Order: sequence, then structure tokens, then C-alpha cells
Amino acid sequence: METTSQENISQVRSTLPRTLGLVSAIAVLIGSTIGTGIFRSPAGIALKVPHEGPYLLLWALGGFFSLCGALTLAELASALPHTGGVFVYLREGWGRLPAFLFGWSELTIIRASALGAVSTVFAEYLLRLLRIDSPRGVHYVAAGAILLVAVFNILGVKLGALVQNLTTAAKYGALVILVVAAFVIGGNNSLPPPAQPIEVPSNTTLVMFGLAFISLLWVYDGWADVTFLSGEVKLPERNLPLTIIGGTLAVIAIYLLANFAYLHLLDIPQIANSKLVAANTAYRIIGETGVKLVSIAVMISAFGTLNGSMMTGPRIFFAMADDGLFFKKIASVHPRFKTPHVAISLAAALAIIFVMIRSFEQLADAFVLAIWPFYAGAAGAVYALRRKRPDLRRAYRTWGYPITPALFILAVALLIGNALIEDVGHAARDNFAYYRALFTGGTLPYDSSGALLVFTIVLAGIPAYFIWNSVQTRRDRLPNPAKL
Repeated sequence: METTSQENISQVRSTLPRTLGLVSAIAVLIGSTIGTGIFRSPAGIALKVPHEGPYLLLWALGGFFSLCGALTLAELASALPHTGGVFVYLREGWGRLPAFLFGWSELTIIRASALGAVSTVFAEYLLRLLRIDSPRGVHYVAAGAILLVAVFNILGVKLGALVQNLTTAAKYGALVILVVAAFVIGGNNSLPPPAQPIEVPSNTTLVMFGLAFISLLWVYDGWADVTFLSGEVKLPERNLPLTIIGGTLAVIAIYLLANFAYLHLLDIPQIANSKLVAANTAYRIIGETGVKLVSIAVMISAFGTLNGSMMTGPRIFFAMADDGLFFKKIASVHPRFKTPHVAISLAAALAIIFVMIRSFEQLADAFVLAIWPFYAGAAGAVYALRRKRPDLRRAYRTWGYPITPALFILAVALLIGNALIEDVGHAARDNFAYYRALFTGGTLPYDSSGALLVFTIVLAGIPAYFIWNSVQTRRDRLPNPAKL
């Protein structure tokens, strides 16, 4: 049974040619990870964790647990280098239902939330540079950006990779320059007080630490995205582990250095009151010119991440359809461009709908809460496959096994548990206001991640799976007119 499954996988994956080399694959990982978070999220994190020590500890822990996940998934990527990545690992490790739930979540929450959140920040800073004050216009510009990167990726994976390589080099280089300038030049300008200062609490709680960790995982997320493109990476047994581990280490390094630079020139209250902490850091160094340069860097960074997410995410829809768990049409490959054009178009359409009705914070939190449990499930597949398929060729084996995957799974379990406990308590106390805010895109009556709504949608995939299988079974039993 397993042999047949593997044969089918090989036949299916050959429809997408392997055109991505090591450099392009690393650019996809770094470009998908370094988006808007390192420029925007420190404010929310500092507000929840208002002390330098715990603040830096949180960033270090985020990097450590992300590395544990990367070290684990690198083994699966080398052993199962097929389009869909995490989808394939869940299916081969745990069966079709968990894989379907991942695809369902990508379809209903994950991919549209990711594309929507990143495109929103791109639009905000484009309009800011053009000095256009139009809150509604942000939604339209974001939708236009989604449509543009969809076209790039339909026209060919090489064009998408070129955009990714250029934007990744620009954003990583901009952060390196900012870090060096902060320590070499220092702060030459005093930061003006914020127009509407936010009061920073004097202490934090374990719950707030956990909620800050959710925001932090949005910043670190992206190291697994390259696995969705596994079927298009050259020499995958060698290049995928190098990409996942090397790219993740590069991201962790620049994130920690950037935060040391922020804290070198700004204090915690200043960071908490800054929606664009990198711009305030640049202002301290060279004034208004620095703010404009960082705004351009944020735009480039967001556009690159948007492109990376559009390159990777639709491959899950493609793999899902290939496996008979979604409409076969979604697995169509463009005859000229050799790209999954229908899957890309579907992802773009869903993202445009989401970006028109949801805020950045709602999109980002929904993404993290929906996708990280599946990362944990994929990490757990390492244990399952070592037991079920010890003969599977593994060019790389997880460093620190079996402790490394366990640490990653434990971190995700604590994160999700904290978010759910907090949301259940709030919903019980103020049920109507909670759900009205979640479903209408309004402001929650308290600091919440929306975990209840996210997991309700994810679990709705269970009956959807059995309904899909029932319909497919009934359809398979119908007589084929061509054979009559």
C-alpha cells in the first residue's frame, strides 16, 4: 500500500519541473519569513512584555523553537521532496484526515490571512510615501498587489524566483545596514513624542507573555514555506535541508541583531509606541531621510514576502487536488508556463476577499493559530515515519532527535493552550461582544487572539472530509458513459 502511494506521488510531482536552485530556494525561505513583522511587531510585543530582559528572551525563544522545527522538517523534506511539503508529511505520517484538515485550513483561513496581512502593510506604506490618507484605499491597493504577484507566479516559477531573489537581497541588506549604522553612527536625533502615546504597563503576566509569543511567531513564520515548493527544487535531498536550516539561522541572526540595534537607540516605551520601530531607529540615526528609506524597505520587504507566500501556498491546493482531496481542476498545470495557475488564481481570489474585510492584526493572529498546530503535527510525523518506514532514504537526520522535535511540539502546545484558555474565559464573560467583533471584523473588547473562531473553522474540516469522501465514493460508483 505504501509503495503504491509513493509511486503515485512520483508520477504526480513530475508535472511541475525542478527549476529552483539552492540560492533561489534560500531566497524563498528568507523572503517568505522576513516580511513586515520585524518592522512592525516589536511594538505589540514590547507592550505585552515591557522589560528589556524578557523582551529579548522572547525573541531568542522564538528563534530557538523555530530552529527546532526547521531541524525536524529538514529530515522530512529530504526524505519526501514532493510538492505540498507539510501536507505530504501529515498524510504520510498520520493519514489523509490530518492532511485534509491542513489543506482545508489553508483554504479557509491560512493562505488568505497570510497574503492579506502582508499586502495590507505594503499598501499602508505605499500610500504613506505618496502622502495619501485613505483607510479604505489601503484595502484596494492591497488587493491590487495580491493580483500583481499572482500574475508574476502564473507566468512562471523563474519569474517569481527572480522577484524573490531581488527583494530578499534588498530587505536583508537594508536590515544589515540599519544594524551597522545603529552601532557605528549612533543616535544623532531626538525622537519626537508620539501624538497619542500608549501607556506601557509596568509588568507582564504569563498569559501576556504567551500572547506576545503568538505575535512573535508571525514574525518568525516562513521557514516551512519552502517545503511547499519541494517538488520544484533541484537536488532536493541535498538542497532542501541546507535551505531550511541555513535560511532559518540567517533569519534568527538578523532578527536578534535588529532588536539589539533597536534597544541600543530606543527604550521599551518608545518601541511600544512605534508602529514602525525600524523607522524610529533610522530617524535617531539620520532624521527624516531615514524614515523614508525604511518605509521603502518595508514596502520592498512586504512585496517580497507577498510574492513568496504566493509562490508557496497555492502548491498545497495543488497537492491536495492531486491526492483526490480537492477538485481535480485545481491541480491543472499551465501548458505553456508550467505553473499551477488555477491554484494560484484561487489563492489570490480568497486573499482579496479577506483583505477587503479584515484588519492586519486579525489576519496575522488567525494565520499563526491556524498553521502552527500543523507544523507540530508535521514534526511529530518524524517519529511516526521512523517507526513505520525505517527504510525510507534520509539524506539528513534530525539533529538532537528525539528531543528536538519534542521541544518544538511542546512549545506549540503551550502556545495554543494559552490562547484557547484566554479566549474561552473572555467568551464566557462577554459572549455577545466577543463573537460580534470576530465575525464583523470589529475591535475585540479585550486583548484576544480569536483562537476560538480559528479552531472552530479548522475543526469544521472534519465533517467536510467525510462529506467529500462520501460524495467521491458515490461518484466513483456511477457507471462511466465512456465504457458503455
